[in-house]
Amino acid sequence: MNLSKKKGPIYLQVKNILKERILSGEYRIGTYIPSQEQLEHEFNVSKITIRNAVEELVGEGYLEKRSGKGTKVINNKLISKLSKAKNFTEILVDKGYKIQKKQANISVIHNEPDTFLYEQFGETCYCVTRLYYLDDQPYIYFSHYLPIWLSLSLDTEVYMMSLYDLLNEKGISFSRFTDEFEVESPSKEIAEKLQIPIQPLFKRMRYAYNEGDELVEYSIAFYNTNIHKYMVNFEV
Repeated sequence: MNLSKKKGPIYLQVKNILKERILSGEYRIGTYIPSQEQLEHEFNVSKITIRNAVEELVGEGYLEKRSGKGTKVINNKLISKLSKAKNFTEILVDKGYKIQKKQANISVIHNEPDTFLYEQFGETCYCVTRLYYLDDQPYIYFSHYLPIWLSLSLDTEVYMMSLYDLLNEKGISFSRFTDEFEVESPSKEIAEKLQIPIQPLFKRMRYAYNEGDELVEYSIAFYNTNIHKYMVNFEV
């Protein structure tokens, strides 16, 4: 496991990895996470580091310590002040599917004048790409575009974690999200990543705004709905 003090406190890196496993369904509700000794060995860190990481997740309501038994997963939902509705990946995890990020990359791109990206972010911006697998099949290809003033790390491993957690750590609070949907054929590169021929796919565009109503993240996602249909869940 590639942990580095350059990325911040080690216990927070361990915490974020464990949290991602909970949110993705790798550690399911009602099961126990590996023992402290197993986690020490896996991450090659001290007892206090694992203890602090676990305590953070207990405090956030994801884990519960059971005397003499271990530490149990009791919640796998991201808490959002914006909506009580479950997001798509939460729905899939609830249904017993396993969601994993298996590829991530970040680059600085140059935006062409008179384009949406140029209008929103200027001459350059970050592009973070991520490939999600559903039960070991390539399922969603994400392209996230973010402003250069965020000064993001160019370490690709960082983006295997939650992007919104990363932005929260940078002091970004979101006030609203807007989604748009259409059907479009992806590029050859994206089709190859999804291991399918070029064909019309479900496409979701998301606009995420901060409390100053400034666009902080614009993302495009292509879904291979032949594997599983896109779902929206509304709760009252």
